[in-house]
Amino acid sequence: MSEAMNVSEIFGQNAFNDVVMRERLPKSVYKKLKETIKNGAELDPSIADVVAHAMKEWAIEHGATHYTHWFQPLTGMTAEKHDSFISAPKNGRVIMEFSGKELIKGEPDASSFPSGGLRATFEARGYTAWDCTSPAFLRESAIGVTLCIPTAFCSYSGEALDKKTPLLRSMQAVNEQALRILRLFGNTTAKRVAPSVGPEQEYFLVDKEKYLKRKDLIYTGRTLFGAMPPKGQEMDDHYFGVIRERIGAFMKDVNLELWKLGVPAKTQHNEVAPGQHELAPIYEEANVATDHNQIVMETLKRVAAHHGMACLLHEKPFAGVNGSGKHNNWSLTADDGTNMLNPGDTPHENMQFLLVLACIIKAVDVHADLLRESAADVGNDHRLGANEAPPAIISIFLGEQLEDVIEQLCDTGEATHSKCGGTLKTGVDILPDLDKDATDRNRTSPFAFTGNKFEFRMVGSSDSIGSPNTVLNTIVAEAFKEAADVLEKADNFDLALHDLIKKTLSEHRRVIFNGNGYTQEWVEEAERRGLPNIKSMVEAIPALKTEKAVKLFEEFKVFTRAELESRAEVEFENYSKAINIEARTMIDMASKQFIPCVFHYTTRLANSIRSVREACPEADISVQKELLLETSDLLSETKVALSTLIDATDRCAAIGAGEEQALAYHSQVVPAMAALRAPVDRLEMIVDKDLWPMPSYGDLIFEV
Repeated sequence: MSEAMNVSEIFGQNAFNDVVMRERLPKSVYKKLKETIKNGAELDPSIADVVAHAMKEWAIEHGATHYTHWFQPLTGMTAEKHDSFISAPKNGRVIMEFSGKELIKGEPDASSFPSGGLRATFEARGYTAWDCTSPAFLRESAIGVTLCIPTAFCSYSGEALDKKTPLLRSMQAVNEQALRILRLFGNTTAKRVAPSVGPEQEYFLVDKEKYLKRKDLIYTGRTLFGAMPPKGQEMDDHYFGVIRERIGAFMKDVNLELWKLGVPAKTQHNEVAPGQHELAPIYEEANVATDHNQIVMETLKRVAAHHGMACLLHEKPFAGVNGSGKHNNWSLTADDGTNMLNPGDTPHENMQFLLVLACIIKAVDVHADLLRESAADVGNDHRLGANEAPPAIISIFLGEQLEDVIEQLCDTGEATHSKCGGTLKTGVDILPDLDKDATDRNRTSPFAFTGNKFEFRMVGSSDSIGSPNTVLNTIVAEAFKEAADVLEKADNFDLALHDLIKKTLSEHRRVIFNGNGYTQEWVEEAERRGLPNIKSMVEAIPALKTEKAVKLFEEFKVFTRAELESRAEVEFENYSKAINIEARTMIDMASKQFIPCVFHYTTRLANSIRSVREACPEADISVQKELLLETSDLLSETKVALSTLIDATDRCAAIGAGEEQALAYHSQVVPAMAALRAPVDRLEMIVDKDLWPMPSYGDLIFEV
């Protein structure tokens, strides 16, 4: 049997997908449920019991004993509480039951999850609500088989406490406004427009035994100390290189697990840094893609453990080599097959596309701060702006073809032609001539047009893609609404359309940049253009609380003011907690591992000097003395930096939680951490390897 047939047979076998529903539900129930899923209609409660029974029977047949409402709180991870299917015993026997009420609604404790003040500790009630647009699935693990039901999570008073609820709200908003745009151009067939997303997931793999010898990896997910090995990624030999056997076996198992769950894992390859890899799926609707990306991250970690490895999803687990991101490919697709971001062969004549493009450019320019904030996390502070990831400045890459069309429109008022790609000739007779794209790609751009989609490259590898897509959907919905408001009232549609496109592009073309985003020249040019350069997470978070943001999100019913303020508080708190954990881990490692280790080394060195002097008084021991002095000086520098870090950490911990504390950690503790790391990393290059208390970078990234 071929591998393709095997994949075809296993794909989706652990998902309660359309095939299963069609087989197991009565036709009338199936039809109503599909209408709900397809059109976003309200779920008919009368079918809930039938669906729940069918789902339970299917799950039990696959060995399930428990179910859980699987949700995504503001921790950025997933959460679950397992309940068995058994009913109350009667006469010593139980039956397996699962009601429509249990399917639709759950009640986890809302007070123990981050809420930013929306829930007090004594206010425990929260609800999970079934998202029927995302298929339920079966997770096979050491605990057994569990039916996982994707749900939204909200408070007793209705505020969103999760990543999914705002995303679903934003999808409603962009759907409504996108349909208005399509209707302007005579499209009467489309009934729904949904954002399609394909997140490329980067990650590192390290040996589990070595991982367990490093407290920094265990507690923080990244190395807080570490000198660079003689070889890093300079030779570019790891990128797209032959996949090693151990990694290949891991990737094979990951694919099988994901395919069984209906996750369309498509592409796998070695990434730029040694030990780094990537997995990319086929595009899906935004909320399903978000759920599936959470499953991908969980699966990577779980399968890695089975192969004696640890999967690192931190954005910068190793200094000096590339970090990991999650390129969020985003487009808008109608249910009649229309891709609103498809320029066609002659984009200068495609007025619908040009209007959509102008609206997106406007949205990104007006709300660059929100888009930047949506990709802000502690780990991404180490990654953004390095020669591996986009800079912290939001700009749009369109390529030569579209930039030329925009220049024509803005400069002359008319676009009369589009650049063509032509033919790529290899100069080798046996090789075919290739059709050449009309434009190159730009890996330094944070928001790049790549043919029929935009690639938001700033998102961190460990982050949920829920927040970036919530922001993207909402800011584009606003731009669509403002355009539709003008054009629906126009007496001369064609003239009004032309003028609106030209005006919008002229006012917001400053955000378009096709050059090298890594250069200092671009930083200076962006400043001249008035583009924000938000360099850190703590600087980005306040964007959530501006009046502009409140007006945007409340207008489209995506967030209330209270929900925005609560999210800002959660993010400030998360930043402070993360830096505090990193600082205290460094303190622990320096105090209990590095300083004692250096004591042993200096004692060994001093004993060597003494022995040589006794054995041969006339011997030159200047090198040994110089090494002992250098080591002692670095040890002294380490001790001073350690004391400074302890003081800074204690001082910041005493500040009340919130923005003030986060800013203090950023300005005081982060520099103190860097000051402690510097002498320790230099000591690693001096102290005998057999004395150094943990695996080196070379051990971690090359010996997998």
